[in-house]
Amino acid sequence: MKSRRAITWAVAAVVLCAVVGVVAAVRRASPATTGDDVPMGLVKRGDLDMKVYVTGELRASHSEMLTAPPIGGGALQITHLLHTGTAVKKGDLVMEFDPSEQHFKLDQNRSELLQAEQEITKARADAAVVTAQDKVALLKARFDVRRAELDVQKNELVSTIDARKNDLALEQAKRVLAELLQDVKSRSKSNQATISLAQEKRNKAKLAMEQAQGNIDKMRVMAPMDGLVALEKNEGSAGGMFFSGMSLPEYHEGDQVEAGRTVGQVIDPKEMELGAKVGELERNNIKEGQSVDIQLDALPGSIFHGTVKTVGGMNSRRFWEDDTSTKFEVSIKLATTDPLMRPGLTARIFINSDPQKDVLYVPRQALFLKENKRVVYVRNGSNFEPREVKIQAQNESRAAIEGISAGTEIALIDPTAPRKAANSSAPSPAGGGGAP
Repeated sequence: MKSRRAITWAVAAVVLCAVVGVVAAVRRASPATTGDDVPMGLVKRGDLDMKVYVTGELRASHSEMLTAPPIGGGALQITHLLHTGTAVKKGDLVMEFDPSEQHFKLDQNRSELLQAEQEITKARADAAVVTAQDKVALLKARFDVRRAELDVQKNELVSTIDARKNDLALEQAKRVLAELLQDVKSRSKSNQATISLAQEKRNKAKLAMEQAQGNIDKMRVMAPMDGLVALEKNEGSAGGMFFSGMSLPEYHEGDQVEAGRTVGQVIDPKEMELGAKVGELERNNIKEGQSVDIQLDALPGSIFHGTVKTVGGMNSRRFWEDDTSTKFEVSIKLATTDPLMRPGLTARIFINSDPQKDVLYVPRQALFLKENKRVVYVRNGSNFEPREVKIQAQNESRAAIEGISAGTEIALIDPTAPRKAANSSAPSPAGGGGAP
């Protein structure tokens, strides 16, 4: 009896626990359409500050590149290099590369040039000897022909056999002279070809010498204009590997550089500008000609001024950057400069966009995307109703809207989302939880 009673109570306890669990799960999953725990905000009317706050970097609008000489044969080693910020005049030595390999090629080509000149001298001497020998042989052959012709003239006075011998001797002498003339002509062409080949070898060695000497001269890179030296980051120091947060050193003496690669530049410090990247939201509030206030991190306490020069119309994100959001390039022209300004200095930039006057605005977190429409949730007693609005402008924290009246209470979180998702700081996958 006791065992049966214990089993009954155990079964009842299990059923009770299951019921409680189901009820709790249903409550957690049910939409939070009512309740006083939903944070609220008000639709307000007033002026909306549209200033854009971004960070940027100083750069020179006029510069000349400094590149490693385009010389084949592998990487070049830097033996002399000025530091970033060094003032130079046009024609000053900025960087120099190791010319040892080119000096070796120059000496090798000089040796080949001397050898070719000796071969030319020998070929000309041999040709002169052969020509002299051929002249003697031609004189002898012509003499033999002339003597045979005189013997033929005596044929009327000699026997038939002797006359026939004289005719045969004349034919033989003429045949020998013709063959000798052909041989002399062939030997002359052969000698001339030998001399031309040696001359071509000399020209090739001379051209290689001039090229090696030109490469040696290119190893010394001079400043193309007056200005300041600004060195590039040595991407080869990391073996071609990049990752987020990686800091690359500048080029310095002893580094290996591929031919034709940019090592640095000479910039004109009198023509400096700021470059910055802004998001799609800020891009809509920036126009050319707007005034800008600038604070350089390296010059605290000093405020500089400028104007927006250009606003990029295309995404400037690079493929290796982790930030996948859309970025646009903005360039800012400085009204004044400072001798301490250098390319690469970072700055805080305040772009004075035109404020929105007398508009209705709400916190950006009160905007939600539902069915591809922008809505806010308006409180109606203990419930919330979605109401579509039109966004006129927005900054980092507020948005100017149309379609709702001032003083209306709106929810700062999506009241229709499950409570767990509504209380979460991350937006829901469906697009709620605040405007992006």
